[in-house]
Amino acid sequence: MLGRCLIRNSQYLLGAKSLLTYCRPLSDKSYVATESISPTLLKKASRLSSQLKDLESKLSSSDEFSYQDSRDYSLLVSTVETYNEFLRETENVEELQRMLHEDPSLKEEIESELTQAAPKLKRLTSKLKTKLLPPHEFADKPCILELRPGIGGSEANLFTEDLLSMYEKYAQHHRWSYEIISRNPHPSGNGLVDAAIVINEPGSYNRLRFEAGVHRVQRVPATESKGRTHTSTAAVVVLPKIDEDDTSLNRTFLPDDIRIDVMRASGSGGQHVNTTESAVRVTHIPSGIVVLIQDERSQHKNKAKALTILKARLAEKERVEKEEKELAERKGQVSSTDRSDKIRTYNFSQNRITDHRCGYSLHNVEGCLNGYKLDEIIDALLDKETAEKSDELVKQLETKEGILN
Repeated sequence: MLGRCLIRNSQYLLGAKSLLTYCRPLSDKSYVATESISPTLLKKASRLSSQLKDLESKLSSSDEFSYQDSRDYSLLVSTVETYNEFLRETENVEELQRMLHEDPSLKEEIESELTQAAPKLKRLTSKLKTKLLPPHEFADKPCILELRPGIGGSEANLFTEDLLSMYEKYAQHHRWSYEIISRNPHPSGNGLVDAAIVINEPGSYNRLRFEAGVHRVQRVPATESKGRTHTSTAAVVVLPKIDEDDTSLNRTFLPDDIRIDVMRASGSGGQHVNTTESAVRVTHIPSGIVVLIQDERSQHKNKAKALTILKARLAEKERVEKEEKELAERKGQVSSTDRSDKIRTYNFSQNRITDHRCGYSLHNVEGCLNGYKLDEIIDALLDKETAEKSDELVKQLETKEGILN
């Protein structure tokens, strides 16, 4: 029944009331979730559909196909495909609602189909909103996560190790390629002093960027004889991994910009680690950023890893500065996220993880630390970000239309 409906004229759809409230209560016993999208965003989607047709016409009549044309075409196709799918599903729901009023004898069957259609329409609405937003600068990049213990002594070192394991298992759950490029155990053997892991999957940065900040754990340590709950923290920094082939972001350093020091590695690792000058410290003099890598026995490998992390840190630093500048221009004041804020609490006694940025709570600490439940929290954060940025985009578009009119 759903598949026989056709797409209506987009101008008619923009004015349709059912676009703003797709599914209403059907009876006292059957309800369908409500979802909404601004007509302003739908107008933007309609304009993008027209732009795609113009670009296709241009490409078909020209032998020149620039990198920018290719990139624009790819983005437009993805967005317009989602928009068309959204229109089809909206038309299906409208047709079912019309049939419900015209033929009460089919009420039970139609209500069942509407109930099944609601989750799909909700998913498409969220997907379309995301597609219409300006993409994050590094949305398509792999990522690097750096982890360090905070307050809490040895328990903080152990928690840092737990978080590293969580990101490993998260990558394994998604079957993503990854590499631990730095892992420095505490001399006591309990936990880690610091660590870094590279997730090589393109687009992983867009999801894992939400892990940046201070993570707090509340639990009874294995070494606690009196059963008291301790509070400890660990800090996570998430960086985009810059591809050597990406000329727009990759960089070369002037001789005066960096200083490279070699030294003997410290910590556990055997006699070779402590007697060979394999550790490499790279200092970027203009920014003051310092990277120390001592995992590999090869000085050259450590240097390559250090430079990779340095490039990622510089790219992220520039992105944050650009974002803060744009925010200041919009609001007339500089506003930035304090990375010392605790973004998430892992409460073992209550088997609860709460992300303080969106208020989402997950009652499955083990599932999250094993990687397969982390997506629930990330999805909640993405939904919150999409809603906020959609509202901001609508305001900008409406202001622009008001000026033009």
